[in-house]
Amino acid sequence: MPGVRRLAGLVLALLAGWAAAGSQAPPTIAVIVSPANAQVRLDLPDIALIYQRKRLYWPDGTRVQPVNLAADQPLRQAFSRAVFGADPAALDSYWNELYFRGVRPPYVVASNEAVLRFVAQTPGAIGYVDACLTSSAVAVVGLIDSAGHWHRGATPPGC
Repeated sequence: MPGVRRLAGLVLALLAGWAAAGSQAPPTIAVIVSPANAQVRLDLPDIALIYQRKRLYWPDGTRVQPVNLAADQPLRQAFSRAVFGADPAALDSYWNELYFRGVRPPYVVASNEAVLRFVAQTPGAIGYVDACLTSSAVAVVGLIDSAGHWHRGATPPGC
């Protein structure tokens, strides 16, 4: 019987580890811009206006080019909850209405790496990625922590 108890204990420990790994907090999100806009100061309401296509230009006159991850991506969902207080699907009716007025939603790309490339290569671009994946090709203007709080100009966490 001691062997069965030991095996049961190991199985329970393994299951507890898997459950804990599956319920991890979302990663810190880095909001990134093209290097030319590195000095811009943004807060969450500014970011909401940009992603709703209500703020179209940077202070220097460059057109803002927001980029999103796909709506089913966990990072996009965390970003939308922090910025808009809603999941991406809740914004569908908003975009349907604007689309008929000729306003297109932000570009959508498939991965953090694609966001990094888009922002690094597109004048006026803004996007968001897992803070552990930022690179020197983009400028981090702020972080959204796992609780959805904004930290302007913060340094990405050690990863």
